[in-house]
Amino acid sequence: MQKLKRQETAVLLTSYEQNDKCLKLLLLKQLINVTLFAMKIVFATNNQNKLDEVKLLIPQHINLLSLQDIGCNADIEESATTLEGNAQLKADYVTTNFGYPCFADDTGLLVASLNGEPGVLSARYAGEQKSSNDNMDKLLTALKDKKSRAARFKTVIALNLEDQRKFFTGIVEGEIIHSKKGTKGFGYDPIFRPNGYNKTFAELSLQIKNSISHRGQAIKQLIDYLESIS
Repeated sequence: MQKLKRQETAVLLTSYEQNDKCLKLLLLKQLINVTLFAMKIVFATNNQNKLDEVKLLIPQHINLLSLQDIGCNADIEESATTLEGNAQLKADYVTTNFGYPCFADDTGLLVASLNGEPGVLSARYAGEQKSSNDNMDKLLTALKDKKSRAARFKTVIALNLEDQRKFFTGIVEGEIIHSKKGTKGFGYDPIFRPNGYNKTFAELSLQIKNSISHRGQAIKQLIDYLESIS
């Protein structure tokens, strides 16, 4: 009888310990969610299309702010010679002048037969007017007599957070088609067809594009990092 009572007591104590562990885990999870929800971070871009894409990727418990949200109306300089450098310039501008944690991206289209052009100059390939149609027209002309039309999009994200600097990179391989197709997306999307698809980025839904794109890959790495340190 006494042996039976000792066994029942042991089971009861084990149950309390397990419940206590569950309670601690629940409280820890709630604390993490509160911490993430409290995190305000700026995406340093004036490109509304980029902002719309990223908003679909960032979890709701991370409070994403735009440059407009923090009262930054500057056209932040992009004078570096690399994608990494331009991304860091933009992130540094916000952190230095507004004091917010910030991430910024720079994206380039690199065409193999053109020695990586337009590359870091992708946005202003055809001039400072930064016209997507002008840029595409110039690129299609440059590729007119080229056999290889292989290309890749590369996005680099620079993050400034609590005196830490981190970079995240996404790359998608594909090719430049011979004429513009599709009305979605922006930039070079109407002439870039990712490998494994028979449609351009401009023909794909935003959900599909985000799941495979260079920017989608880099943003996922950023989110994974933010959640890992919270």
